[in-house]
Amino acid sequence: MALKSGRKLQPSRSRRSQIFKNPKAAFALAVIFMDALLVALIIAYVPYTKIDWDAYMSQVTGFLGGERDYTNLKGDTGPLVYPAGFLYIYSAIRFITGGEVYPAQILFGILYIINLSIVIFIYVKTEVLPWWALILLSLSKRVHSIFVLRLFNDCFAMTLLHAALAMLLYQKWHLGLILFSGAVSIKMNVLLYAPPLLLLMLKAMNIYGVISALACAALVQILVGLPFLVSHPIAYISRAFNLGRVFIHFWSVNFKFIPEPVFVSKQFAISLLIAHLGLLAAFAHYKWCRHEGGLFKFLHSKVTSALSSSSSSGLKILKEEHIMTTIFAGNFIGIVCARSLHYQFYSWYFYSLPYLLWKTHFPTSLRLVLFVGVEFCWNVYPSNNYSSALLLCLHLLILWGLWSAQSEYPYVEEKLSTRKKEK
Repeated sequence: MALKSGRKLQPSRSRRSQIFKNPKAAFALAVIFMDALLVALIIAYVPYTKIDWDAYMSQVTGFLGGERDYTNLKGDTGPLVYPAGFLYIYSAIRFITGGEVYPAQILFGILYIINLSIVIFIYVKTEVLPWWALILLSLSKRVHSIFVLRLFNDCFAMTLLHAALAMLLYQKWHLGLILFSGAVSIKMNVLLYAPPLLLLMLKAMNIYGVISALACAALVQILVGLPFLVSHPIAYISRAFNLGRVFIHFWSVNFKFIPEPVFVSKQFAISLLIAHLGLLAAFAHYKWCRHEGGLFKFLHSKVTSALSSSSSSGLKILKEEHIMTTIFAGNFIGIVCARSLHYQFYSWYFYSLPYLLWKTHFPTSLRLVLFVGVEFCWNVYPSNNYSSALLLCLHLLILWGLWSAQSEYPYVEEKLSTRKKEK
């Protein structure tokens, strides 16, 4: 028995030794450790910035007091505009911290390291970046501030979103959709990932699998919002999922150079929406579905397979790189076309930025210049005409780099009889 147990231990020991011999894995652990020290120092020595915390606590107080009408849940910065998942998360934070800022900062510091670990795991698994470039994920002054000095709900939404993406790398589409829907229940910006995610689901699963995964996501939203949907459904849906909000021009980081009358106009919003949809369609047709003959041919094949009698028709295993390229690029298109990006919105795409830069054909020096340039723009406070115009130019240059890059083949070699697939 001792000999057998010794033999069983050998593979695990060899796997551990291989991990530490792998420079990328070892460097990733070092990055996480050093960033944890940096976060601790920031919490200890950098003053907290009061922005939304008091408003969050006021909204949570109303909820815990029994209020279920979203029109009556307000804070000093205005009415509650986030789905119910936000209330549950911050109610738990209030219970743990007593509503005090310092223990909440420690909690958000832990969240920051968890999020960073998930993101680094995604990067190591996709192998797009060289090992030394992982350090870029820890070099954002603004993102550190968003997590541990501002305590925004974006932090929880993006951590849950990144966990969902990690599940997709293992072809766990149903679990990924559940986590994705949980992220949406905290903040609606996560829906920017929805169009490329739907396309990937159509590639990976048959139509019945897609419908069941979407049903799981819808069920999460119903369960999360149930106390409000039962009592005041219209107030909840109109406030928590308001797609027509107009943000204040002063806080815009990306379109500050646009005159305010134009910025708040419907024409500007519609123009950006058309650009958003057009770019998504163009990337889907010419880039993401290139190997399937284009978007329309791909959709036609899915309809045909749905009408066939074969239950396994349409099941595919997608390459990890194709999953992340499509997801990150699709979200980035939404970022480029967003009417207003506030400072905390940088967390919506910062962690995808190194990946996207290394998917372009640009030389490494230009990639680093673009990375530093974007970070610089996000640290100009308040934003001005020049910083916002520069940010837009940098975004468009990155987008052009993604457009002109070669599209990778999306599928792993098909061996459906020997590999287990999620339906």
